[in-house]
Amino acid sequence: MDLTRMLEQHRAEEDSLSWEGTFVDYFNLLVTNPKWSGLSHARVYDMIMAGGTSRGKNEEVIYNFFTSELFGLDKSLQQLVDYFHSSAKRLEVRKRILLLMGPVGGGKSTIVAMMKRGLENYTRTEGGALYAIKGCPMHEEPLHLVPDLMRSDIEKEYGLYIEGDLCPACRQMVKDDYNGKVEDVLVQRIAFTEKNRVGVGTFSPSDPKSQDISELTGSIDLSTIGQYGVESDPRAYRFDGELNIANRGIMEFIEMLKSDEKFLYGLLTLSQEQSIKTGRFAMIYADEVIMSHTNESEFNAFVANKKSEALQDRIIVIKVPYNLRVSDEVKIYEKLVGQSDLKGVHIAPNTLKVASIFAVLSRLSESKKAGMSLMKKLKLYDGQNVDDFKQKDVRELQEEDPREGMSGISPRYVINRLSSALVKDDTHCINALDALRALRDGLEQHTNIKPEDREKLLNLILEARLEFDEYAKKEVQKAFVYAFEESAKTILNNYLDNVEAFCNKQKVKDPITEEEVEPDEKLMRAVEEQIGVTENSKKGFREEILIKLSSLARRGQRFDYTSHERLQEAIEKKLFADLKDIVKITTSSKTPDPDQLKRINEVVDRLVKEHGYCPVCANELLKYVGTLLNR
Repeated sequence: MDLTRMLEQHRAEEDSLSWEGTFVDYFNLLVTNPKWSGLSHARVYDMIMAGGTSRGKNEEVIYNFFTSELFGLDKSLQQLVDYFHSSAKRLEVRKRILLLMGPVGGGKSTIVAMMKRGLENYTRTEGGALYAIKGCPMHEEPLHLVPDLMRSDIEKEYGLYIEGDLCPACRQMVKDDYNGKVEDVLVQRIAFTEKNRVGVGTFSPSDPKSQDISELTGSIDLSTIGQYGVESDPRAYRFDGELNIANRGIMEFIEMLKSDEKFLYGLLTLSQEQSIKTGRFAMIYADEVIMSHTNESEFNAFVANKKSEALQDRIIVIKVPYNLRVSDEVKIYEKLVGQSDLKGVHIAPNTLKVASIFAVLSRLSESKKAGMSLMKKLKLYDGQNVDDFKQKDVRELQEEDPREGMSGISPRYVINRLSSALVKDDTHCINALDALRALRDGLEQHTNIKPEDREKLLNLILEARLEFDEYAKKEVQKAFVYAFEESAKTILNNYLDNVEAFCNKQKVKDPITEEEVEPDEKLMRAVEEQIGVTENSKKGFREEILIKLSSLARRGQRFDYTSHERLQEAIEKKLFADLKDIVKITTSSKTPDPDQLKRINEVVDRLVKEHGYCPVCANELLKYVGTLLNR
């Protein structure tokens, strides 16, 4: 599609959103879909639910609206949706300021940005269509034109709930331009847009000496005072403050608790009474979601201030801690790298995972449970069972420290260090070791890290490195196993022959002498011990394998060494143990012979084709694993 056609299509879409009619026309439209007149909180809730839901690994509800941008914040997002769900039902909770509180780089501002962008897009859809009085500076709900005495009858007859009053500008306009005939007042469809200051407001605190309250509530238009005579004439006032233009939408207070008190006092009446005090006018009704975000230290100082008790009572706090799941942390970095201009740089497998392990380790609290290390805790949180700990233990671990996740290394630090490594690397490929080096070197430049904390973080980098060592050996192990696949099949067939005989209390035929002998216990245990199958549990494990074998046979399917996950791991480890010396020689030889070179090329080719490596990082991995095995 060429540019001209794309622009024409855009204009056609914009034209399709335009609608204009009288208040009567709008009312007749509204009767067909009462949701269009919903209040701001209901509109936001409908927007979130329009994205649909799905189920997570533990059957928790996942709201699809957030899934493209936010990862590992399921609890915080559930609390957020619960707040809007209650508010959408017009419960008292809607008259509260929503404050997201958490560490820097935890996703607070991303949540608010998503809500604002989402609302802009939602008002451009049929389900989120929005209408306003034409010419109203606060683009207010046309139902405000209905006189108070008629509203209860309208609700009974049409099911339309009406809340709020006309702003001073509209009241004057109805009187001057329509002679009080509200049925003739023009109504138009609008779409929220922050850049055009419609439905989305943003306030950022700055120097309180130079910042004026008019940024929130509008100001007198001095050029019209001579024309209209008094400052209390609505035509002599600009209703263009952030609170005015955010009516019916979202108002974001950036770092609200850093604002001067005079700005915070205005929120008291807005939150509780849903009104703005503007100039020399009576209270002006405003229906808007007030969202803000702050860090923990600012919040604690705010709570400790007795003067702020009235405002504290009007705030609902949602904690937004750092993510504590490695798999979700990887998604964060994939998103951030994907948004950058570094798409031509290759990132070796496990690089982002190892960086994520370091970040998550720094956020975890030490557990009081015996035998529970930070690494075990990390794996449990990420959905793995470790030793004697299962997923049922996760809740108890989480309850040990309510502040867990509120401190540690931020995703911003990690992505900054990864960016540094990506830009510096001349090979256009970085691996996990490059990432760990960059993370380590950056600790010296990090101004907020105390010396004792730096020592702890260096130890965590070492832990992440040891974890990578295991990943590296496993990757090479798998690649070598594929190169020796026939050997894997041989081990499997021998193991299955002996397991079948053991379970059926039969004998096996010796392949050389052809005499019947007892099942080879030594061979079976050599495989099973690779994955920690104990002497007491070997019988159950073997029966499990036989059941799986029979089940596949009944369905006409073949059992191979990948058919059972734990058996596959055992065979790969056994084969790798048998091949360990070959791997050592092959990977560490400076002048490999033709046979060794062929094996190296086979392994590199496998790593590139099936494991996501490039030739550079595949060869680096082989060298590194050779070094590990020769220690």
